[in-house]
Amino acid sequence: MSKPHLSDSAAATQGDTSFFGQPKMLASLFSVEMWERFSFYGMQGILLYYMYFTASQGGLDIDQGLAASLVGAYGGGVYLSTILGAWLADRLFGSERVLFGSAIMIMAGHIALALIPGIPGLITGLLLVAVGSGGLKANATALVGTLYKENDERRDAGFSIFYMGINLGGLIGPLVTGFLQESQGFHWGFGAAAIGMAIGLGIYAMNRKRLPEAAHHIANPLPAKDRLKYGAIFAAIVVAIAALLVTGVVNAENLALSMAYAAIAASVLYFALIFSSNKVDGTERQRVVAFIPLYIASAAFWALFQQQFTFIAVYSQEKLDRNLFGWEMPAAWVQSINPVFIIIFAGVMAALWTRLGHRQPGSALKFAIGLFVMGLAFLAFIPLAGDAKTPLLALVGILFLFTLAELFLSPIGLSVTTKLAPKAFQTQMVALFFLSVSLGTTLAGILAGLYNPENELPYFIGIGGTAMLLALGMAAASPAIRKRMGGVR
Repeated sequence: MSKPHLSDSAAATQGDTSFFGQPKMLASLFSVEMWERFSFYGMQGILLYYMYFTASQGGLDIDQGLAASLVGAYGGGVYLSTILGAWLADRLFGSERVLFGSAIMIMAGHIALALIPGIPGLITGLLLVAVGSGGLKANATALVGTLYKENDERRDAGFSIFYMGINLGGLIGPLVTGFLQESQGFHWGFGAAAIGMAIGLGIYAMNRKRLPEAAHHIANPLPAKDRLKYGAIFAAIVVAIAALLVTGVVNAENLALSMAYAAIAASVLYFALIFSSNKVDGTERQRVVAFIPLYIASAAFWALFQQQFTFIAVYSQEKLDRNLFGWEMPAAWVQSINPVFIIIFAGVMAALWTRLGHRQPGSALKFAIGLFVMGLAFLAFIPLAGDAKTPLLALVGILFLFTLAELFLSPIGLSVTTKLAPKAFQTQMVALFFLSVSLGTTLAGILAGLYNPENELPYFIGIGGTAMLLALGMAAASPAIRKRMGGVR
């Protein structure tokens, strides 16, 4: 199947404005991703509490700092596994089939968390969800990218709408699982996540035959003669990982740091493979060079943003005043504040980019703005330092800054990645973007372990100030980055 066929399929959507001015197929992908995010964020909203709460509270009684680092490592593993999902799509099966199989794996993982007690259920469930989510994420995003031609100015707006679907699921999930966790127990919450994923899988199964031919496109088919060789490589990797775990070289205490090293190593390897490929021309190679600073800025951003599930989760449980008219709100519900803002403002931002057209800021400058606002959000914790309980509205205001930063960087990151991707590495470039998220998410768990409630200022000043300095550097470099983008904004 040739690449021009994929381009023709994308071109056919140019006159299709049936879904809020976007291609109709965006609605199907929007729905599937919404239910997958319901299950993912619903589970993650109560995961840290399940790990560090005592047995009498229904938890596993893991040390709080260790639990935060493990949540970061798990989140990093989700995005790290996009490598496998992207490779399988680009070399063997195409994005559509990999997405379907990944969704089944995610549902099985949530069922394991709901039905298998203790550490065995935790390990089994998180492993299945991490690998499945990684396969689904890269391929859902790649499928959205196939709906647009490279110069279609609706692309950023379309990704913003798609991102709103993600956050609709992210809003409802923690509300449901948080309520069930406090009223019925953790395993009821995990069960609700499994049901949500089952709904998403059913919707996708009914509509998958309506996807365009581009959804089945294999960008860089693996020759049959090479399949045994790559099978041996994958087997060797699995054996090596198992050996590291069995011997204790990689253990619970250093898992997060090991995951960070793995994300860095995988990223370096991916960049090297793309740069050395004879299927990448000079213009595409320059675009990949332009992607490198975007990758670094993205990793820094997610190291702060993903602390919603580590530092802020603990902060919400222990320091936040959650009293609402005499009723104490579940701590997990704090995870739904950011999605509320996304749902409200994603459409506004999408309309803004559409209205500005070619006058909108370039992707590199949008990244810089997002990172700067993210740093500002952590500096906003400074007036709240001390022994007093934090008012709920104060944290809502900080999470609004999180949202604003996210809208400048995350949907734009997905969009610019598909625009900068070489033709032979489309899905795998999306995996590279998610590797930056993997690294940042893992760092979010590691950094959360540095937070000292007895002396909060160094944490807020150090993290927030560093992010703002990186943002200023990114803004200064944006003209040079844009020159290497080869006409891509």
